[in-house]
Amino acid sequence: MIKQATSTDALTLATLAVQMWDDSTISELELGFSELIMDENAVCFIKYVEDKPVGFAQCQLRHDYVEGTDSSPVGYLEGIFLLEEFRHQGFAKELLQECEKWAKGKKCSEFASDCELDNTDSLKFHLAMGFEEANRVICFRKEI
Repeated sequence: MIKQATSTDALTLATLAVQMWDDSTISELELGFSELIMDENAVCFIKYVEDKPVGFAQCQLRHDYVEGTDSSPVGYLEGIFLLEEFRHQGFAKELLQECEKWAKGKKCSEFASDCELDNTDSLKFHLAMGFEEANRVICFRKEI
């Protein structure tokens, strides 16, 4: 079962998300998800197996330019995660389809995403789900 997250699901989302975004704390993520869930331009979906939350997807509308797209807004997959033992069972595809359906309902004609250059698992997933690579970029920064 997949359900759209509500305000009572912020901790569940944070507990899953910290395993992917480990540079954040659960409390930081919980606060972020609490705010995100209330935003009409964003959504999170949670995948349950036998009433156990095993994964989630977060997407939102992006109104700024999105690499490789021609329209605005664009539905954007901000993150998708499944516990290790629930991968390669089609659950990520189900979560992605919910995100795409949500974006279509928000009048989007394009859906986009990104991944780090060295994240080959994510690259393989995106290509398998029908995404086309739009560009590769390395971003730089320095303190001044």
